[in-house]
Amino acid sequence: MPNITCSRSARYITSIAVVTAATLLVTGCGRSDDEATTVSSSAIDDSPATGTVTLWAPDGDATVIEDILVPFAEANPDLDVEVTLVPADEYTTKLQAAIAAGKTPDIAQLYTEAQAQFLDPAVFEAVPDGVATSTDFFPGAWDAGVLDETPYSVPWYTYTRVLVYRDDFADAGGVTPPTSQAEMVPFLKGLEDGGAVKGIGTDVGWDGYNGQAIALYTWQNGGDILSADGSEWTLDTPEVVEAITYNASFFAEGVASPDGPLFLDAIPYFLEGKTGAMVTGPWVLNQITGATDEPDWLAEHVATAPLPAGSANNVGTVGGGSWGVLTDTENSDASWKVVRYLTEPETQIAQYNAFGSMPAVQSAWDDSSIADQPLLAAFFDQLQNTVSFPQSSTWPQVAAHIGSEFETVVRAGVSPEEAAANIQSFAENLGTGTE
Repeated sequence: MPNITCSRSARYITSIAVVTAATLLVTGCGRSDDEATTVSSSAIDDSPATGTVTLWAPDGDATVIEDILVPFAEANPDLDVEVTLVPADEYTTKLQAAIAAGKTPDIAQLYTEAQAQFLDPAVFEAVPDGVATSTDFFPGAWDAGVLDETPYSVPWYTYTRVLVYRDDFADAGGVTPPTSQAEMVPFLKGLEDGGAVKGIGTDVGWDGYNGQAIALYTWQNGGDILSADGSEWTLDTPEVVEAITYNASFFAEGVASPDGPLFLDAIPYFLEGKTGAMVTGPWVLNQITGATDEPDWLAEHVATAPLPAGSANNVGTVGGGSWGVLTDTENSDASWKVVRYLTEPETQIAQYNAFGSMPAVQSAWDDSSIADQPLLAAFFDQLQNTVSFPQSSTWPQVAAHIGSEFETVVRAGVSPEEAAANIQSFAENLGTGTE
């Protein structure tokens, strides 16, 4: 009998769950190897996978993975897949500790937006031929796993953030979604005229999420936060100052509050009209539907739009989850076959239908379960134009410090120029992790 074992734990390995099975067969990969940007000399063929493979993932999108893997296990009866789900807030730390101790799983999920700290040829194998074709995926999702022109991970699910707003307030206020940053505050004031208490609920955790926003606005202004060779931070440039100024303008103009909503309050505020907009990911659509008893509320009250452009572009950022195979694996062949299955269009559609994870494979968005939802169109459009966060192991710390300095701008009146100088000094002392 095919064997999928799943465990949920705050420790590395825990109790074994019930083995499940199904009768569906896995489809062939159907990809053109000559298009894949890979460097491995040994291709992964279509023979059955055998042996045992261990897989780690954070307890989030992967909570349904044992069900998603059942068809693959049925088609590969001599393979045991042992899945361990780790609490999401502990996952990165535990994976780091496992790597340091040399006690790693065969396959590990990586957060697309934070995987740079793990992309090391000594830690993860390069993606072999026969596993994935780079052009099948959204460019930003694929590029996030590439280091020195070599891919080390394959995207599983992906997301970007777009403008999600109350179109009933927009109609009442006589405004249309902004296409430029200059139009953003007037749009938010229009939402207030239409009934919103505050135009937007924005990040007020003063942490790495604020740092990600500043990075995004910097890129939209044509700047960068890291030198081209990745050796130096460039966080005190005019483009960074402009980004901080723009982000702070929401608070300075009174269309956002520095006191909320906090993360858990974002949906209630939006539903109650305390806020009229948010920049967020596709998961919010299901959250809104689940928080109201009115099945048509979402369609009647909500619209989406791509991000407004800065002085250079309207690029967005990419996040999500990817799969990599660790160099310590004793079953590389089977591990990559599991990864290949998880990143097939049909599998990603099944993952979407089971959990709502947005596929990283572009063709999966043609499925009616996704294509027939007009509110997802803005996310698809934005995913065509995204960049990944810096491939620097110290970026999470730098991003958190940006958030902390940004709070001083909003709450204490520190100038954007002074904040940028403080950020640059911190980042220079920390380094980029490439030394």
